Amino acid sequence: MQAQIKLGRIFGIEIGLHYSWLIVALLITLSLSGHFKSTNPQWSDSVVWFSALVTAFLFFVTIVIHELSHSLVARMHGLTVRSITLFALGGVSQIERDSPNARTEFWIGIAGPLASAVIGSMCLGVALSLAWRPAATPTDPATGVLVWLGYINLLLAGFNMIPGFPLDGGRVLRSILWWITGVRSRATRLAAQVGEFVSYVFIVIGLMRFFSGAGLGGLWISFIGWFLLDASRASQAQAGVAEALKGLVVGDVMSRDYVTVDGRSNIQTFADEHLLRSGRRCFIVMENGKVTGLITPQEVRHIPHSQWPYKTLDVVMRPLDQLRTVAIDTPVMKALEIMGREDVNQLPVIVNGALEGIISRSHILQLLQTKAELDR
Repeated sequence: MQAQIKLGRIFGIEIGLHYSWLIVALLITLSLSGHFKSTNPQWSDSVVWFSALVTAFLFFVTIVIHELSHSLVARMHGLTVRSITLFALGGVSQIERDSPNARTEFWIGIAGPLASAVIGSMCLGVALSLAWRPAATPTDPATGVLVWLGYINLLLAGFNMIPGFPLDGGRVLRSILWWITGVRSRATRLAAQVGEFVSYVFIVIGLMRFFSGAGLGGLWISFIGWFLLDASRASQAQAGVAEALKGLVVGDVMSRDYVTVDGRSNIQTFADEHLLRSGRRCFIVMENGKVTGLITPQEVRHIPHSQWPYKTLDVVMRPLDQLRTVAIDTPVMKALEIMGREDVNQLPVIVNGALEGIISRSHILQLLQTKAELDR
């Protein structure tokens, strides 16, 4: 999931927001203002809204800490974490590769819920020290904020430990199944199936609550179930792809049949003679007999048509030194993960500093389609 709003870096990890988080932040603030107003009618409107805004912001901070826990544990085990994106139902850490073993997967998965449980316990502990008592309604804003943060973080820890992949509990379940079976793809598939079952339970419970008068609260539970169902099915599909591509390297799938174009040609000539005639989407740019870059329709479409006769390909291409490349013995699944992470459709294959070929999503898709037809 791509972040639309960049917030900065923490421990070198980029923190970003998906637009869906802004909607949730607004709903949380409105809900909190209503909650504080109903439980403490003596508070002024300014105190109610200030408390709601502070609580929503601190909740955002605790979500970041939850995701950072996953990321920092992953780093401790030698994995590279590129970014954290917060979205409607929490956050996701973008880790460059999968855990190398079940033990690492277990600790990465359980780190977030443990962090949320610690935060929740600390908030309630501080509230108790301020003379708050369980089951009593906090009367001052500071205690009210702490109690809400305490309960919601304990609830977050418990929710994330539900054994539904890809929730944290699902990852923990996958690590246990991985340790038992010794096969990561099989463990992923089993954990995703459990996640799918849990999703249906959420959907049914939510609909039952909605029709029994719970209103939007019931629909929200069903929405969570639908999201989990979609994520579980995606995880199963990913496990199937990983199984189909197991043992294959880039050299087995790549194409050596690539077309080169002169970097000194203008965009108009390139579009007329190549893009609009061949139907190809990836071209290698050459200058003086050397590969200098790669050009696709994506680079061309950002240039106004009026400038096509005057701009040359070497100006708009993606230079070779800025491209992510792969070696000929790179596993195909890893190449596919790189394409997804870098948001590109093809990767140059480099051998001893020279271009050997191109691997693209379409090459991999054709292979998967062929395997699926043979399996049927």
